[in-house]
Amino acid sequence: EVQLVESGGGLVQAGGSLRLSCATSGFTFDAYAIAWFRQVPGKVREGVSCISSSEDRTYYADSVKGRFTISSDNAKNTVYLQMNSLKPEDTAVYFCAPDPFQCRIGVRPQEYDYWGQGTQVTVSS
Repeated sequence: EVQLVESGGGLVQAGGSLRLSCATSGFTFDAYAIAWFRQVPGKVREGVSCISSSEDRTYYADSVKGRFTISSDNAKNTVYLQMNSLKPEDTAVYFCAPDPFQCRIGVRPQEYDYWGQGTQVTVSS
């Protein structure tokens, strides 16, 4: 059974940092990229970052470039999202998903088969 557990969210002031974790199980970790998405109520889930299975390719949405860093620990089957210089507009529920498309740009969230429960990130101004 595929499982993804996001953690590390919380309440932080603008300018602060958080590190999200995505612990995975139930699939061959090094065969998939892992993508991070976020969603605000009433809006479409948007891609934030992605790391390819070989870790040689990463993707960042323009809105987070230079502030967020994605990394992977294959020994722990876990992907991290280090978020620095947080802004109120980063407030959202953050989800991770195994990505069979290897971080291809433009793939719709509906095309991903598995999601975790999400972790809430709230950035106060």
